Formats: sequence, C-alpha cells, structure tokens
Amino acid sequence: MSVHVAATGRSRFGKREEGLLELLTEAGKDALRGAPASAARPEALFVGSMAPGPLCGLENLVPKVADALELSGIPGLHVDAASASGAGVLHAAAAAVAAGIYRSALVVAGEKMTAVPLTDVTTVLSHSLSPLEVLHGATMPSMAALVSQAYLDHFHLPIDEVGIVTVANRAAASRNPFAHFQKPVTLEEVNGSRIISSPLRLLHVSPVSDGAAAVLLTRDRTGVEVVGLGQGTDRTDVILREGLTGFLATRLAAKAAYEMAHLTRKEVSVAEVHDAFAPFELIDLEDVGICGPGESLRWLRDGNGSPSGPVAVNPSGGILGRGHPVGASGLIQIVELSRQLEGTAGPLQAGTRRVGLAQSVGGMGSHNFVTLLSRV
Repeated sequence: MSVHVAATGRSRFGKREEGLLELLTEAGKDALRGAPASAARPEALFVGSMAPGPLCGLENLVPKVADALELSGIPGLHVDAASASGAGVLHAAAAAVAAGIYRSALVVAGEKMTAVPLTDVTTVLSHSLSPLEVLHGATMPSMAALVSQAYLDHFHLPIDEVGIVTVANRAAASRNPFAHFQKPVTLEEVNGSRIISSPLRLLHVSPVSDGAAAVLLTRDRTGVEVVGLGQGTDRTDVILREGLTGFLATRLAAKAAYEMAHLTRKEVSVAEVHDAFAPFELIDLEDVGICGPGESLRWLRDGNGSPSGPVAVNPSGGILGRGHPVGASGLIQIVELSRQLEGTAGPLQAGTRRVGLAQSVGGMGSHNFVTLLSRV
C-alpha cells in the first residue's frame, strides 16, 4: 500500500482534568514532535471520536483540532465507528494516503468520558446497539454478558478461569506509565469482585477513561508499514445473528486484512486485541485465527500470549489495563504496535517482533476492524 508510520503520540489514559480538545492536542503534538522533516506539516487531519457531543458538548472537531495544532487550512475528516472509531479513522486516513490524495496525514483520536455520570456514559454507549434491543433494556454490559455466556457455554469453559486475561493485562499495564491502572491484580481479586452483569464481574470489565492517541502516516518509507486493512459489519440485532460464540465482523475484517497484506495468521507475532470485556479477548484471538475455536483460554494459560510467547498479546495492558476512552482505543493499538515493531516500547517491549495485528470492536461486534503492520 506504500503507507508508513512516520511518528506516534499519546496522552496518559485515566481520569484526566483536561477536556477532549486538550487531550487530542496533547497526543497530536506528541506525534508531530517526532515527525520527519518531510511530514512535519501533514497534508490532512483525520479525527476519530465516538460521542464528543453527548459526552462533552463538543462538535465540529476537525477545525478545532487543526487550530490547536496550528494546522489551520488543511483538509480534514471526522470518523465515528463507535468504540472502533480510532481504528476507523486510521483506515480512512491510510486509504487516502495509499490512493495518493495526500502524501501525509495526521490521525488523532480520543474520548473524554469521566466528566459525566456513569449512567449517562452507559446510555451513550447503548446508542451503538440495536434500538429494538435497547428498547427492551439492553446495555453494553448486558449484551456483552449475553455473548460471553453463550461462548463459555458452547465451549464448556468456567468463568472463574477467564480472569487470567485480566490478571495478565493488568500486570502489563503496571509496566505502562500511560495506562489507567498502575497496579496488578490477582485471580482471587478478579473472581471476588462484584457482579456487573452475570457472568461478568467488575474486574472482567474495562474502566471508563479519558485519553487520546495520534499516528502520523506518510507515503515515505519508514521502519513500520501499514500492510493490511480489513473491516466487516454484522447485524446490530444480536438476536438475529448466525451465532453468538464469535464476531462475524472480525472474521470478515481479518480475512480482508490478511489477503491485502499477503500474510497469514501464523506470521503475526504481536497483537493488540479488543478486550473491553475479558471473555472478548478469548473470542478475538479465535476470530483472527491466532487460536482455534475454544482453544484460546488454554493457549493463554500455557503462556503463549506472554511478552516472551510466540504471539505477545496486549503487551501494553490492553483495554482492561490501559483503559478505554472509546474513541482512542483503536488508534492507541497502532501506536503500541508501531513501537513494538520499532523496538522502542521501553518497559513494554516484548522482544523482537516483525508483524503486528490490531483488532477493534465497534458496538456489540457490529463494525469491527483488523489492521496489520510490518517492520520494514
């Protein structure tokens, strides 16, 4: 595709005093500070955010971010793909650069979620679900619990063992100074936390976070190339889907990304997957082909997803540990993977890795993305 990562930036995730515009600016400036001379003033600005209006009363993001970054005058686009907005905006920018419309593009994505009551956050997140299911009381946690229980029942897996996902990702986050959570947890703490929506407990569920990420794309050759883009959709009415033990949208996205990149699942050596709920990491690893159906829990338990394993999974802490400012989550995956492939991830570095995979979920698996990066 001839699309490369020229620089990356990020803000610290967690409860932040700054507003959304300030967080996006922080991440954008961080990326621009590391930009090569040829991309120091990008030709376009792409902004991702799920709900800037409902969550913080901010609309018309592109010119406001451009002003804050002293980039006023360049064209831009705002992308919303629910909790996959960060991935969606990366794909839009990469396609524009690959097509030759722009030689370089700055991608920023973020969300400010902690300034409103949790009940309001729950309501806003439910807007990405099926209106009919919401009318009957569906929320994001309750629908995640439905999918999780169907998966666990189908493969005869105990929820008490799924907590190893949280344990591993919180341990990784404790090494990440930009993560929402800075302390590890034990399996006993996970299994002893309160029920949110059975079978999901509090420590199976990602936090409400603020934060932003940025990626500067260019057609000029750098050390990391975007080699595969894939996205897929599925019925928003979960009850009408073919099955509940995985996400068709991820499988479609993975197939498209692998084909574009001329790579197979066996070549992936580091992955950032969408673990907004602990069982989703198991589902994601199977949907992208890293594990076979029902095999991911045992695969993780055997250490295969550790920083020293064959495929390092969520070495940044994932959504469960790093935090989940929904608009930023899909883009921070690209930041983290780029640094892993460059060998610049510091305390998070998981050895030498050549191919990275990012997988992001929008809504309840209704609009999902897979991105493949390669070390050049």
